[in-house]
Amino acid sequence: MDWNEVLREIAVIQSAEGEVPVRGVQYDSRRVVSGDLFVAMRGGSADGNQFIDKAISQGAVTVVTDSPEAYEKLRQKHAGTGAALVEYGRRALAEASAAIFGHPQRHLALSAVTGTNGKTTTAFLLEAMLKSVGRSCVLIGTIETHIAGEVRESPHTTPESRDVLELFSEGAKAGATEAVMEMSSHALEQERVWGLPVDVAIFTNLTQDHLDFHGTMERYFAAKTRLFEGVGAPPPRVAVVNVDDPYGQRIAERIERSQLVRYGLDVAADFFAEEIRMRAGETRLRMRTPHGAVEVRSPLTGRVNIYNLLAASAAAWARGLTLDQIAQAAETGAQVPGRFEVVPTDTGVTVVVDYAHTDDALRNLIVLARELVKEHSGRVITLFGCGGDRDRTKRPRMGRAAGEGSDLVVLTSDNPRSEEPGAIVAEALVGLRETGTESIVEEDRAAAIEIAIRSADKGDIVLIAGKGHEKMQILRSGAVPFDDSAVAARVLRGER
Repeated sequence: MDWNEVLREIAVIQSAEGEVPVRGVQYDSRRVVSGDLFVAMRGGSADGNQFIDKAISQGAVTVVTDSPEAYEKLRQKHAGTGAALVEYGRRALAEASAAIFGHPQRHLALSAVTGTNGKTTTAFLLEAMLKSVGRSCVLIGTIETHIAGEVRESPHTTPESRDVLELFSEGAKAGATEAVMEMSSHALEQERVWGLPVDVAIFTNLTQDHLDFHGTMERYFAAKTRLFEGVGAPPPRVAVVNVDDPYGQRIAERIERSQLVRYGLDVAADFFAEEIRMRAGETRLRMRTPHGAVEVRSPLTGRVNIYNLLAASAAAWARGLTLDQIAQAAETGAQVPGRFEVVPTDTGVTVVVDYAHTDDALRNLIVLARELVKEHSGRVITLFGCGGDRDRTKRPRMGRAAGEGSDLVVLTSDNPRSEEPGAIVAEALVGLRETGTESIVEEDRAAAIEIAIRSADKGDIVLIAGKGHEKMQILRSGAVPFDDSAVAARVLRGER
């Protein structure tokens, strides 16, 4: 693609034009190869403008910068290099990437999920429903990325726009017609999803999280609402909103240019669940909609998964599936790694690994566990920790949530990062002690898992919360391999 053609798709302040062939686009100078456009942009922790010289030395033939000083220096030092000055670096990255990858976003119908809890499960369910009727999908989310059936690891919940568009391009070339994305509040606020046309937008819920980044719940909420306003694109055609959630009600009240589809349990909604029957490994319900009612059976368990099922069903309906097709797809389910993942054992103790890492998610998980052990008069044993370098105010709240519903709590470490594990534990312990629930503190997570499982008797359930699908423990010294499911399995086998 010619540099002049790229410039026509970017909102520039100044530019040096030229008939320079551009073969690719990068924002990380370490990934630049000959013929690339390098987008230098200021970020929260680093300034890409510091790496312009390195990018050019590695073969960048054109540079887009959001720094007037860097632009002037570039023009003086590298006069033969194509250059452009822009106001918003991330927007320019999205616009340039869309042009260079051939606008793959125009070839995929995009459904996007945002909220504090439930994004991953809802996205997996929706993808499974779409695939059940023969549609090929791209899925981008916290755990995995799927490209028309190929499974890859996901480094971020929502990547930078350049990487999203490359995945979309690969998917479109492989025959995909649908895309399902988790859109994090960080990505929405930072405009990593600039210019992506969302067909169906889904809101799950909003509870306290990420205040280390957003500062307040109102700012966190404002970031989420951007999905329904459109980020450099028109508002979504359809907005699927959980109106049982107070923040969801606020979003629903603001919807003007999208078709609003409400879902919920506790208030009148368009997609509503009734006659709910749950047991371990199965949920049955009757889903009522303005378009009829259908019996639904799902291998997913718990109230939170009913919400996820309703959200995915409403979105699938918006994408053209019938209620019967939705019900048939729901029956096969979509097992999401680290989301109420049962570790196999014949000991009579149920061990569950779950990603719950907020007080609301932990409380929901424990409520579900209490329902499952009720008929056997079993106990709920909960293991949890709090992440380092993250919102400190939720630590005592998580301690309180764990203590209020459990019979025994094992408090441990969970990705302490640069902080001292003991200091994190002490802050969570404040809320836990308020409940008076029996507790054990063990900072070593592997030892804590062993304590929790060895404390259980037949009929009890052990919840290992916080890390879910993650395979690393992030310490001050760096990341080390750690898998909750694998550690639990070893303990259950009697291994050390």
